[in-house]
Amino acid sequence: MPVMLKNITAVELGLLGIGFYLLRAYLRKVNTPAPLPPGPQGLPVVGNVADMPAKKEWLTFAEWGRKWGGICSVTLMGQPLVIVNSADIMEELDKKGAIYSDRPRLEMGGELVGYNETLVLIPYGPRFRTYRKHFARYLGNSGPIEKLHPLVESETRRFLKLTLKGDYDLIGRLRTLAGGIILGLTYGYQVQERDDPFVNLIEHANGNFNAASIPGAFIVDFFPVLRSLPEFLPGMSFMETARQWRKDTQRMVDIPYNFTKEQMAAGTALPSFVSTALEAESSMSEEEIRDLKFTASSMYGGGADTTVSAEYAFFLAMVLNPEVQQKAQAEIDAVVGNDRLPTLSDRSRLPYINAVVTEVLRWNSVAPLGVPHRAVEDDIVNGFFIPKGTIVMANLWNMLHDPETYPDPFTFDPERYTTKGQRDPRNVCFGYGRRICPGMYLAEASLFSTVSMSLSVFNIEKALDDQGIPITPVHENTTGTISYPEPFKCVIKPRSAKAMALVSEEH
Repeated sequence: MPVMLKNITAVELGLLGIGFYLLRAYLRKVNTPAPLPPGPQGLPVVGNVADMPAKKEWLTFAEWGRKWGGICSVTLMGQPLVIVNSADIMEELDKKGAIYSDRPRLEMGGELVGYNETLVLIPYGPRFRTYRKHFARYLGNSGPIEKLHPLVESETRRFLKLTLKGDYDLIGRLRTLAGGIILGLTYGYQVQERDDPFVNLIEHANGNFNAASIPGAFIVDFFPVLRSLPEFLPGMSFMETARQWRKDTQRMVDIPYNFTKEQMAAGTALPSFVSTALEAESSMSEEEIRDLKFTASSMYGGGADTTVSAEYAFFLAMVLNPEVQQKAQAEIDAVVGNDRLPTLSDRSRLPYINAVVTEVLRWNSVAPLGVPHRAVEDDIVNGFFIPKGTIVMANLWNMLHDPETYPDPFTFDPERYTTKGQRDPRNVCFGYGRRICPGMYLAEASLFSTVSMSLSVFNIEKALDDQGIPITPVHENTTGTISYPEPFKCVIKPRSAKAMALVSEEH
C-alpha cells in the first residue's frame, strides 16, 4: 500500500529530503564530464550553508574569487551555486543566453510573496517573452526613450525646485523624481511632492521583496516542503509574513492599474503604457490583461530602486570629489551656458558629463550580485561543469572593482573613459543574456538628466557638524538585492542668483 504523505512526520520528511540530496550529490559526482568549479570545502548534507555571508555577500564572494579564480562554486543543502567573479566568464554566459536565461525558484520572495509573476523572477518562457516585448515597445531603445524625454526633463526640473526649497530629505526627493517618471510613463499618474501614496505603496512592496530574497533569510528557501506543514509548529511564522507581503504585492499590481482604468472611463487619462495598451482591451484575453498588469508593475519594480541608488551615489561622489564637480560644471557652462538648463538633446556635446554618469554606475554598484540565473541544461564553462539546475550569481560588484580592469577602482574617476580608454562598465552594470535590464536606456537618460541639471545650478558640498567642521562621508553600501549608499549628509546650494531664477521658472 503506498505511503500517504499526509501521515509522514516532519522528521521523516527531513530525513527523506536529506537522503534525496545525498543521492543527487553522489550521482552528480560520479557522472560529471568535468570537475565542478572549485570553492570552499563544505560539510556533509548541509554543504556550505555555514560559509554563506549574512551581509554584503559580494565582498565574501570577491575573496573567494581571489582564492579560487573567476568562477567558483558551493552547495547549499545539495543545491549547487556558482559564483562568477570575472567579466570574461560572464561574457561567455552571455553568449549562451538560451541556457542561462531562467531564474531559480525562490520559495519566499517568488512563490509565497508573489514576485514570481513579475519580470524579475518570472521563468524563462512565453510569458517572459511577452513581458519583454511590452518593454521593448515602450522602453527598448533610443527611439521610444526620446518620446519620454519631456517627461524625464519635466520631473527633473520639479526635483530641482523641491531641492531648492530644501524642505525634506534628499533620498525622499529622489524617490519622488524616480516615481514621477516611471508612474507617469506607466500609468499616466502624477506623483505628489511628498509622501505620495502610490510611491509609498510600491516602495513598501519592493522592500518586502528585498528582504524576502536575501539568500538564507528564510528557511523555506532551503526546505520548500515546510510550506505544507501546520503553521502552529515552531519556525512556521514565515507563512503569516508571506501572506501579508503577498497582499502588498497584489496591491502594488492592482491599485495603479485600476487608477488608469478609472481615468480612462472618465476621459481624463494621460497617455501612458497602460492606457495605450488598453485601447485594445475589448479584444484582450484574461491572460493578456494579467500579463499587461504585471508588466506595468515590473516597470517600477525594476527601475525605480536602481535609479534612486545611482542618483543618490552621484551626490555622494560630488561631496567626496569637488574637483570632478568643478570640471563637470565648467563643461556645462562652456557648452550650454547659464541662460538655460541642460537637456537630453545636449548629451552628445557633454562627454565629461556622460563620463560622470558612467563612473557613477561603476563606482556604486546598485545591484552588486544582480539577480540569480539558473542553468536549464548541463554545460561546460571555462573547463568546469555546470549541472542543470545550478543557480548562477554574477558578482557584478567585483567585476566593476577589478583593479586589473579599473586601476584604483575605489577612486571616482570619470577620466577613465575620456582619456584613459578603460573598459565601458555599462556592459556589466545592466546584467547579461536575455535577462539584461530592459529599462537601461531610461535609467541612463534619467541619471544623465539629474546629473547635468543638478550640476548646472547647484554646488554639492560637505555638511558641517556642530563645531563647524566639514563631515566627510564614507562610501559604504547597504545589504540587499538593490544596494544603496549608506545615508550621508550634504549641503546643496544654488550656484548663483541666476541659477535660482532658472530653477524657479515655470515650464
